[in-house]
Amino acid sequence: MSKDEINAFLGAGTVYNGKLNFQGSVRIDGSFTGEINSEGTLIVGKEANLQGQFNVGQIIISGKVQGTVVAAKKAVLHRTAQMMGTLNTPSLVIEEGAVLQGDVVMKDTENPAATSEDSK
Repeated sequence: MSKDEINAFLGAGTVYNGKLNFQGSVRIDGSFTGEINSEGTLIVGKEANLQGQFNVGQIIISGKVQGTVVAAKKAVLHRTAQMMGTLNTPSLVIEEGAVLQGDVVMKDTENPAATSEDSK
């Protein structure tokens, strides 16, 4: 299975409440309320509306996310993204037009001793 292959998909119009655990990548285009835990990638589509706690390896946001997001590796907010709440990630990419309202904590969770000299 390739790294970019999507393992599960919640399409537009789908409403889900509860907990979701997955491996690999999951794309959500519907409404989700609850908790997501994964070391994989969560893709939030343009039509998506997520509320809750999200603890993932990587998150790619094009829709709305409210709550607490911990992205262990990277967070990407595309221009249509609306993130309200707390975002904790060592690497953050924000396109012009994206909305990020709340707290942002950026520290390298994989290598806390890393310095800016290491990245040059």
